[in-house]
Amino acid sequence: MTVPGLPMVVPSRDLPTRVRIHEVGARDGLQNEKATVPTEVKAAFIRRLADAGLTTIEATSFVHPKWVPQLADAEALFPMVGDLPVALPVLVPNERGLDRALALGARRVAVFASATESFAKANLNRTVDEALAMFEPVVTRAKAEDVHVRGYLSMCFGDPWEGAVPIPQVVKVCRALLDMGCDELSLGDTIGVATPGHVVALLAALDEAGVPPAALGVHFHDTYGQALANTLAALQQGVTTVDASAGGLGGCPYAKSATGNLATEDLVWMLRGLGIDTGIDLGRLVATSTWMAAHLGRPSPSRTVRALSHEDTEEQ
Repeated sequence: MTVPGLPMVVPSRDLPTRVRIHEVGARDGLQNEKATVPTEVKAAFIRRLADAGLTTIEATSFVHPKWVPQLADAEALFPMVGDLPVALPVLVPNERGLDRALALGARRVAVFASATESFAKANLNRTVDEALAMFEPVVTRAKAEDVHVRGYLSMCFGDPWEGAVPIPQVVKVCRALLDMGCDELSLGDTIGVATPGHVVALLAALDEAGVPPAALGVHFHDTYGQALANTLAALQQGVTTVDASAGGLGGCPYAKSATGNLATEDLVWMLRGLGIDTGIDLGRLVATSTWMAAHLGRPSPSRTVRALSHEDTEEQ
């Protein structure tokens, strides 16, 4: 139910006044669905997210349909939302993917690296260094076209095959991505094993290596219920970009122990209580996730969506 005046706003002096939410539900969320979501529904989802106030919405991925069949409609989808006045990043795994994205007018792209050899092999069939070598011409060409480049880094806090990931190992790959020209990095807790102390330690090590919080976003999965706690720890260290997925959609197709992303609604509820501006209309966002859950045939895993859902949202 909705209760006026809640959550009560109690600001904290050690936190930013505004956070940019990098919405990944339309890409990272829907790519993990067993059934393919119709292109028109995806486009409506992105439009609803923009209407709710999201300013960065990851739209799709220009990967080969063989690997991610759920996103095989990238060429059809992107023109359906390209007129929106928001940032629409797209994932590009290689130069061919970049060609496809640029041909449609994409101005923000992302590459997807790994901090561990095991995941690089599972996800890209390459070593970490081979993957970085593959991304270098992609980033170079994108920057030559004045395109913003985000570097995703998976397995920053733990790997299902290798276990704990040494912090210097993560710092090394982050530094390599920045050095090749990435504008920002997203630190991925792909299997959701991070805890706040680990987050603080990694961010401190990155800062010492010349990778400041302003260049970083955080991407936490909620496998062990730690995503919000880890996000708060990152905010306390100066991070102001947080990845989240509307309704808590998503996981990781190459890491079976990975569960859903941090739900955007849960994040917005916490940030609202802390007096941190996001520019998001929570009611519209909840309505959007309720609408998408109906299309997927199951309730949203987001606790905030469940708490705030009522008849007037279900009817939309």
